[in-house]
Order: sequence, then structure tokens, then C-alpha cells
Amino acid sequence: MAKIFEAKPRNEVDSEFQWDLTTIFPSDEAYEAAFAAFPAKTEKFASYKGTLTESADQVVAALEELLAVSRELETLYVYAHLKHDQDTSDNKYLTYNSQAGALAAQVSEKISWFEPEVLTVSEDIQATLESSEEYGHFFRDLFAKKAHVLSPSEESLLAGAGEIFGNSSTTFSLLNNADLKFGKVKDEEGNEVTLSHGSYGVLLESSDRAVREAAFKQLYASYDAVKNTNASLMSGNIKGHNYTAKVRHYDSARQKALDNNNIPESVYDTLLDTVHKNLGLLHEYVNLRKDMLGIDDLQMWDMYTPLTGEAPIKFTFEEAKEVTFKALAPLGEQYLKDLEKAFDEKWIDVYENEGKRSGAYSSGAYDTNPYVLLNWQDSLNDLYTLVHELGHSMHSYYTRTNQPYVYGDYSIFVAEIASTTNENLLTSYLLDTIKDKEAQIYILNHYLDGVKGTIFRQTQFAEFEKFMHESDASGQPLTADFLSDNYFDLNKKYYGPAIGDDRTIALEWSRIPHFYMNYYVYQYATGFSAANTLAKRMVAGEDGAVDKYLTYLKSGSSDFPINVMKKAGIDMTNATYIEETLEQFKERLDELKALLNK
Repeated sequence: MAKIFEAKPRNEVDSEFQWDLTTIFPSDEAYEAAFAAFPAKTEKFASYKGTLTESADQVVAALEELLAVSRELETLYVYAHLKHDQDTSDNKYLTYNSQAGALAAQVSEKISWFEPEVLTVSEDIQATLESSEEYGHFFRDLFAKKAHVLSPSEESLLAGAGEIFGNSSTTFSLLNNADLKFGKVKDEEGNEVTLSHGSYGVLLESSDRAVREAAFKQLYASYDAVKNTNASLMSGNIKGHNYTAKVRHYDSARQKALDNNNIPESVYDTLLDTVHKNLGLLHEYVNLRKDMLGIDDLQMWDMYTPLTGEAPIKFTFEEAKEVTFKALAPLGEQYLKDLEKAFDEKWIDVYENEGKRSGAYSSGAYDTNPYVLLNWQDSLNDLYTLVHELGHSMHSYYTRTNQPYVYGDYSIFVAEIASTTNENLLTSYLLDTIKDKEAQIYILNHYLDGVKGTIFRQTQFAEFEKFMHESDASGQPLTADFLSDNYFDLNKKYYGPAIGDDRTIALEWSRIPHFYMNYYVYQYATGFSAANTLAKRMVAGEDGAVDKYLTYLKSGSSDFPINVMKKAGIDMTNATYIEETLEQFKERLDELKALLNK
């Protein structure tokens, strides 16, 4: 089993492996001063209220003042949340994060009049705004949602309740990252290891089944102890989504969530339908896993250990950096040169420490570096996580250096494409350069597990998310037993008859942070599928493929997401890109079987 880096106090972690937030504010005192001065900066924007019907120039002037306010607020918020996430048990930064969230809600309330008032302008002013060279797309997008924007007073009420609607998510995050303790378990050598979100993933990859089972059951025992609390939080979360969709005159929370990015609901349904038709591939893979592990009663804690047992390859963080640059070479010299900034300028917080937020992410604002949070454990999975999050950060870097602030972010729908394109490039590089049979088996296994986790599992999550919202909308109470029973049945549907009947997995819904993000998870599956095609084209050296891809990275929100991806060469309004990825899953599954039979 790979070495487990146990969580230490943050001040005991080498600062060379911590992100540098002084590029945002040189000190906490500087942040506090900026935070204190910020409220006064919203006063000029307020002076535009009631004047927007005068002219298009007046609307643009108000918009520019609004953008300036939003830009500074984002920087304050990012600093606060990064400081909090590096140690969620630190009360000082918990206060920063809470205050920043409250400030964001207050500002949202103060600016909520803008969109409703813009929507009252004359047709002539509207036409002028929509034809603006700099802001035309912004206004076309705004006017397209006219039917769902409420009166200024109603918008103010909704905006003022933003912190209340977010309370379930905030409370779950604190429970999940700071308050829940999982105790200790024994590793393969009988040593006691602190069970955490970071070490859990490593323990599940152990070749010792007793270690896997113990980690799995002990982790979920902690969630079982608070399952009713988590069900209440989830119910509040879902009710908030359904309520805001209803008052904005949408048919469902899903329709509202997808309309935010101008994504047709058919894209979601196509994903579910296409994956349903291909669940036999996942069942085939689960059966192979059962046969190769020689387990009669295969359980969910057996779904992550490599088929070949102990991992034949692992990477220190320094080694992973070297591999990253080689794997991403198809993206071109300029991309690699820009990527150096992530390491030279300390964008990355590498190792787990006590209280650190679990998992991994890329985060930042228009005027900050695109930071990366990791919880490094020297595994192949960590290498994939590194290139994944760097994909996000480079997407942010290219967008922010090529677009004005108004378009300086990108839709969630296209966000996972950059990250998973990097993953697919890494897979191709490893399969091409590592010729050892056991390593090839391990990499193929990892790829198949990646599709299992990113397409099949995230689609399973998407289906359950839809089920929760529809159940609540129909009046069904979202109790712990109701959620667990239905989640268990859905899990059985996806993984098939080869999976045993242990019900521990029924509680998985209670530990998934993304269920609080309102129809986010489906985009992992659609994004991976699009990325698969893009990576294949660039590895093959297809003419223009890299330039089209870089155009996508630089586009930000300057066009609708579906159109941005068409510029990259992918039409995501049909099932072809998903089917092609599942075909590659089948090809690599057959390749793995052939290697195993040699």
C-alpha cells in the first residue's frame, strides 16, 4: 500500500508545498482593511437606481460600476474562503469566510434591482444594448431570461435570503470537513492510521481486503450516526432549489439550473438515456473485477483496489510535476510555458493538514492566481487529480488573460472539459511510454475506473439528484430511510448483479458535497465525454485541433457554452460524443482482458 501522509497541524507542513495567498493580500491586516472599506464602494452604483430608462449609455455606465463592485468582492471572497479551506478548524478564518459570505449576500441584495430595471427599458435602448460590441452578448443573455426575472422588490427579497438558502450547504461543509471524526484504522502492517477524507481513498486501494472493508465501514459508521441530521440538511437544500425555481416561473429546479447556462434539458436526458443503454458495459467491468479479485461476494469496498493488487507505479509530487509537462506536451510550447507559473508562483497547496478541506479543487478570482487545493498521497490517482485541477486553473488563466472582466469566467458546463482533457492526455502518454505489463494493466484499470467514476457514477448521482428534487416537489419527505433505500436500489441498478447486498453504500448520498451544488454533477459526465474526443484529436496531431482547443480555453463566457464547444469542434446537443467515449471504454476493457489473459 502507498505511504499515507497523515494530517499534521498546518504550521508543521513545509511552506514550499503551500499556496502563496500574499499575492492577493500581503497580510490578513491588508485584507481586513479592504474588507472594511468595501461597503462604501457600493454607494456610487446605488445612485444609478431609477435612471436606466434614460439611455443605453446610462445602462452601460451602471453596468460598469456594478462590474467594478463585483470584481473587488470576488477577490475578498476568494481570499477568505481559501484561508478558511486551508484549515477549517481555525476560528479566525471561519469568521473571515462567514463574513465574506454575509457580505456577498448583502451586496447581492443591494444590486438586485439592476436586472429588473434593465428589462424595463424601451425596445430602442434594448436594441442598442444588444448590438454593443463590448457588452452585446451580456445583454442578449439577460434579455433572453426576461420571463424569469422578478420585480425589483421581489428580487431584493430573494437576494437578501441568499445566505439562508445557502445555510444547508454551509452547515454540511462544516460537519463534513471539521466536526466529523472517523477515528483510526489499521493498515496492512497493523499500524494505526487516522481515517480522514484523504487517507480513506488510499485505504480503499489497499490489496488487503480487511483493510478496505474496515475503512469503508468505519467511515460510513460516522455518517450513519448523523444520517438524520444530514437528511434534514439535504432536504433543506433541495427545498431551496425547488422554491427558487418556482418563484422564478420555471417548471423545475433542473430547468432553472440548466437555463442559467443556456443548456437544453434534452442534454441531461440524453446523458441518462445513453448511459442507461450502456450499463451492460459497467456490469461487464464489475464482473471482470469480481473474477480477477477472486471474490465471491464482491462489495462496494472492492471497487477501487487495483486489479493487480499493489500499485506498480506511484509518484512523488516532484515526479508528478515532470510527468505532467510531458503528458500535456500535445497542447504546445506556449501552454507548457504558461503552466510553469502554477509551480513557480505557488498556486498549489499540496499536502493534507489537520482541518484542511477534503478533496481537491481549483479556485480564484479575475484578479488572483487560479489556485489549486490538493490532499497529496503519492498515488496515481493524485497525479490524475493534479493534471485535472491544473486543467481548470489553466482554463481560468487563459480566460482571464484573454477576456474582459464581464466575460472573464466560464460556464460550469464547459468547466470539466478542460480538466478531463488533461486526464485523457495523461492516460495516452502513460500507455504510450510505460511498457511494463503490470503497469499497463494498472493504467488501463485506472482509465476504466475513471470512466466508471466520471461517467457512470456521476450519471448515477445526476439521476439521484433529479429523483430527490422531483420527490420533494411531489410532497415526499426526504427522510434518511427514504433517501438511503432509494439510493441503494439505484446503486444496484448501475453496478449490476455482481455487486453484493451489503447496505452500507446506501448512505453514500449523505457524504457527496456536490449534491449541494444544484445540478452540477451531470457536467462531469458530459465534460469527460467531450474531453475524450478532444484529447484523441490532439494526440493524433489532427490539423487545427490544438488551436481550436485553445480558442475554447480563451473564450470564457463571451458566447453560450454550446457554441463555445462547437468552436472547439464538439457538438454536445447529440449523443455521439458520449457514445464514442463508451466505445473507447469497451476497447480498453477488451485490451485489459487481453493483457490479463497473456
